[in-house]
Amino acid sequence: MTTLNPAPATRSPTPPRRMTVAEYEDLIESGVIDERAPVELIEGRIVGKMTKGNRHCVAAAQVQHILSGALFRADLPWFVWTEKPIALPDRKSMPEPDVALVRGRPADFMTAKPGPASVGLVVEIADSSLADDRRRMELYLAGGVPECWLLNLVQHRLEVHRSEAAPVLLDEGDTVELVLDARFITRIPVADLLPGRLPES
Repeated sequence: MTTLNPAPATRSPTPPRRMTVAEYEDLIESGVIDERAPVELIEGRIVGKMTKGNRHCVAAAQVQHILSGALFRADLPWFVWTEKPIALPDRKSMPEPDVALVRGRPADFMTAKPGPASVGLVVEIADSSLADDRRRMELYLAGGVPECWLLNLVQHRLEVHRSEAAPVLLDEGDTVELVLDARFITRIPVADLLPGRLPES
């Protein structure tokens, strides 16, 4: 009679440990990661940044222009932070959103990146990566950012994401409220944010 020996027990591979924001910043400071490298930290993993096409670049510049003007007219202690890292330590992430509104002055962040307490709004532009950018919205909200806009160039609309609320979908004919610190600042036509149309002066 043939007997079968039991197969040796196999252990599940231990998942790799996720890198913290502090560890990632240390790698940049030490030169292990070139500060010009097109990478960012997302949930403990270093990932490559996507190349941006013309439409994406124009839309990002248009959003920056409109939000800068709104902050200037309202004389608010906020500024526009463009394609630069923000720190979300609870999510082990240091993404570089297309546009963010940050409280204070640029000089306030000489020694530390803006974090959830100082970021009032994040805007991402989605040209061909809607699913990835919608996951980014979840990441920002879970990390403590109060509001995120996804400028959806595929469907020509703006998606407004807020904590514990379903996304609000705004079409070209709609307007979006800019709110910072629970204060209404202005109302912006969605069409002005989309590339191909110059905003009214």
